[in-house]
Amino acid sequence: MSVAALRRATRETVSGLPREFWWLWTSTLVNRLGAFVATFMALYLTIDRGYSASYAGLVASLHGLGGVISSIGAGVMTDRIGRRPTLLVAQAATAVSVAALGFVHHPVAIAAVAFLVGAASNASRPAVQAMMADIVRPEDRVRAFSLNYWAINLGFAVSSMAAGFIAEVSYLAGFLIEAGMTAVCAVVVFVKLPESRPQATKREKAGDEVRLGTVLRDGRFMSVVGLSFLVAFIFQQGSVGLPVAMGEAGFSPADYGLAIAVNGVLIVALQIPVTRFIERRDTGRILIVSSLLAGYGFGLTTFAGSVGVFALTVCVWTLGEMLNAPTQTGLVVRLSPAHGRGRYQGMYTLSWSVAALVAPLMSGFVIDRFGAEWLWGLCAVVGTAAAIGYGALMRRLPAEAPAAAETPADAKPEVSAA
Repeated sequence: MSVAALRRATRETVSGLPREFWWLWTSTLVNRLGAFVATFMALYLTIDRGYSASYAGLVASLHGLGGVISSIGAGVMTDRIGRRPTLLVAQAATAVSVAALGFVHHPVAIAAVAFLVGAASNASRPAVQAMMADIVRPEDRVRAFSLNYWAINLGFAVSSMAAGFIAEVSYLAGFLIEAGMTAVCAVVVFVKLPESRPQATKREKAGDEVRLGTVLRDGRFMSVVGLSFLVAFIFQQGSVGLPVAMGEAGFSPADYGLAIAVNGVLIVALQIPVTRFIERRDTGRILIVSSLLAGYGFGLTTFAGSVGVFALTVCVWTLGEMLNAPTQTGLVVRLSPAHGRGRYQGMYTLSWSVAALVAPLMSGFVIDRFGAEWLWGLCAVVGTAAAIGYGALMRRLPAEAPAAAETPADAKPEVSAA
């Protein structure tokens, strides 16, 4: 592809999206540029504080548990008090708790604050996704979610490299930098983003409000949540099962770093062209292909005997990740009523949070009892099951409604800054 063609493709990918989306995108990028805790928590606890690996694992689990609990609560807040207030509360709480984590020393205090960090940082996700769905036209949502996903990975790639240098100087500085950049995100939200929550419709005023029970009884949507959990379980192995398996096979942490770095590089380099490829294509087929690429990408790890081959397997499942993330998020929005997007997005986020809790326990058990090759075989089986599930689900879904049907006159979004 020529430089001119690449520029044209990039311009077409980013054009036509509202200004509010780009402020939300900027907030996401700044937030991920400051990510430090998630990357270096284990090293901070074991090297700087001198705690055991078991304690570090407990703290990581509590961090994940906080995210599980906040997924539902934040979804309810997003619908009840609005997207903007939920984002402000979540980001302010994240900034305060991350800063506090750098100063507490007692093991119980560290564990408690880590739980709060996990809850606060995860609470912004339903609000971000609901706001993005509110302000972006239905036909542009896959593109918007893909660009947001690209920002997440770009920020994380940069922050991971910077965090290594910061950690050599001061772990406390890393915590304070993350707290400061999260506070900047809160300021961006407060100054630049209006509330986007749709106004109450006539049906809502009559008492037909979306509640958590409504979400749980929505069989089609809960099927998506279940399938999302399966896919998330697979992708978690990139940071859970893969480093353990490579370590047991005699590879160094640096070898794992080289292999997994391919994931971030590919996403940053290819997410925009992949977005153009999938934007107008059949959602069901993309989800089926992405599930197979994820499952069998990890399944191929069984045959990896060198860093280069490990990196090739990472390429396969990363392509599945790039296809799945924006497409699945778009499907969640498609199945969510406008006045209940927060709760629906919260339940969707819960599937990933639970996978983050289950994957370490499951992968450790399988590797210890049966060997890493059984874990990779399990990933292939789970990926196949997810693909079959998506195929069956999409056949039962009605065709997408036209864009105009989603914004009736009595459901226009609020535009006030309060």
